[in-house]
Amino acid sequence: MTGANRPQSLLFLCSHNSVRSPMAEAIARHFIGADTYVASAGIRPSEPDPFAVAVMEEVGLDITRHRPHSFEDLEDTSFDVIVSLSPEAHHHALELTRTMAVDVIYWPTPDPTLASGARDQIFESYRGVRDGLLKRIRETFGRRPMGGV
Repeated sequence: MTGANRPQSLLFLCSHNSVRSPMAEAIARHFIGADTYVASAGIRPSEPDPFAVAVMEEVGLDITRHRPHSFEDLEDTSFDVIVSLSPEAHHHALELTRTMAVDVIYWPTPDPTLASGARDQIFESYRGVRDGLLKRIRETFGRRPMGGV
């Protein structure tokens, strides 16, 4: 999905809209650019996650202003592509789009909030999610030349 095939509107959907989908949204905005509307949402929004904020800052992306919200909170719900990042979000996306002309893609993405151990181990779990999303977004939607990430 590069160049002319790139969607005009893209939604990342996960369970809580506090880690995976905000990371994906920030990465996609960075690489896809202003010609595509990019948003994120969760099934049951929770609180912003400080580990997610920290690992995104490591690569120069700021998600400190992100406030978790649900699909229903979005002003516009007509997307060309919805990327679901958890099994629950994928099921929800398929239900929501039964009567819509939208592509739903499932990218199984681990939930780093389930990581345990020392602080460094938890950070590595979050970095793994960030790096995995970065790779998939670059491969699927193309990379525009930019500094930073």
